[in-house]
Amino acid sequence: MNHNYRFARRHSTPLLLVAFALMAAIGVAALPNIRGSRSSNQASARRNMRASVLTGTAALGDWTTDAPGVRRRITTNDLPPPFATPSVDNGPKVVARPEGAMPKVPAGFKVDMFATGLTKPRMIRTAPNGDLFIAESDANRIRLLRDKDGDGKAEVNEIFAEGLRQPFGIAFYPLGDNPQFIYVANTDSVVRFPYKDGDTKVSGAEQMIVELSGGGRLRGGGHWTRDIAFSNDGKKMYASVGSRTNVMQKPEDEPVEERRARIFEYTPEGKNERVYAHGIRNPVGIAIHPETGELYTSVNERDGLGDHLVPDYVTRVRDGGFYGWPWYYLGPNQDPRHAGKHPELKDKVIVPDVLLQSHSASLGMAFYTGRQFPREYHLSGFASEHGSWNRSRRTGYKVVRIPMAKNRPTGEYEDFMTGFVTADGDVWGRPVAVTVARDGAMLVTDDGSNTVWRITYVGNAKG
Repeated sequence: MNHNYRFARRHSTPLLLVAFALMAAIGVAALPNIRGSRSSNQASARRNMRASVLTGTAALGDWTTDAPGVRRRITTNDLPPPFATPSVDNGPKVVARPEGAMPKVPAGFKVDMFATGLTKPRMIRTAPNGDLFIAESDANRIRLLRDKDGDGKAEVNEIFAEGLRQPFGIAFYPLGDNPQFIYVANTDSVVRFPYKDGDTKVSGAEQMIVELSGGGRLRGGGHWTRDIAFSNDGKKMYASVGSRTNVMQKPEDEPVEERRARIFEYTPEGKNERVYAHGIRNPVGIAIHPETGELYTSVNERDGLGDHLVPDYVTRVRDGGFYGWPWYYLGPNQDPRHAGKHPELKDKVIVPDVLLQSHSASLGMAFYTGRQFPREYHLSGFASEHGSWNRSRRTGYKVVRIPMAKNRPTGEYEDFMTGFVTADGDVWGRPVAVTVARDGAMLVTDDGSNTVWRITYVGNAKG
């Protein structure tokens, strides 16, 4: 039962309010298949949802319940049993952006096209001088974009580095205004290049920092993205590596998972390797909280257990923490495909901070460090939800905000950028990663429309 409905019944509010609340519950828990146009009742339900936090079954809804400002709170008490619904193959049909279609953002914000015509843009990071570096992973290169005149468009568009190996993560070192290196996380390694302020192309040879377990079309497949981040004091480098398999069901899977599904810690020179955390199926994006220095990750959880299992998540990563994969999930919930295995681990599984709709494919994340957005957005986390492929009713295809209270996640998340799904359930955009520009705008890569979107706050202005 929806929170609004409980509140209305308790306080004997007018019947109209109760009717709207019921629409919110029905619109989420019993919506028709993703095909078909949105009804006026669904639109009313979405408006009502923005007034409160969706919980329970209502929080598990699909793309038809998404809109900027909609908040959800999913807990382990909301999880269905495994196989409550079938696992399906329902990959998105990616179509051209419909004429006039634009992403949707909250009132007071404006979204514009910063650059388009890119080649599957993935991770995006902002250099200290404001240049934007983008991993075009399929093309094995890093692209540089620069807004020379401050008009919110990229006038400089250059290939910075080529001949890489499915690059994803990007970082600058040392931290501060004058980095000397740009680090790149390939699928099989972390490398670095000499870098100085203003460079538009690499000026020196690649230097190997550390070898990693390869994925994708290199060295054995599986999850191929690798992200990197430096601690706030610059003394540690973190690298994330996803699993090779979905849930390591076969005995022969164990050897290939030996250095997978974990986050490693190194020195910036790649020395002193140790496992910082493990049992994380696919920690695609990582980021350091600007004030607390805590490591966060944006995670794709496992498939095959039904529409609502297992929720993806964004969480602080505990040093030495175990997050369950492949034997358990979200605390002491045993994966039925590993029934009876490793009972000694059951009570060691950490429950993540923020659970997301299952199969959303949570990818790159960042903290909002700018001053352009309203105060409540400062130091919020933002994560890109690339979108589901194995859920009967689509979810994801949006950017979400992770609200904080005293620099800790509240457990809720809020739709921030939506609108990439057509009325027929097709998809024209797929957010991958976010970064904060030097002027406080937010940039989002979208490998569905091959675009970088720019979000600014304009207050009461229209647009």
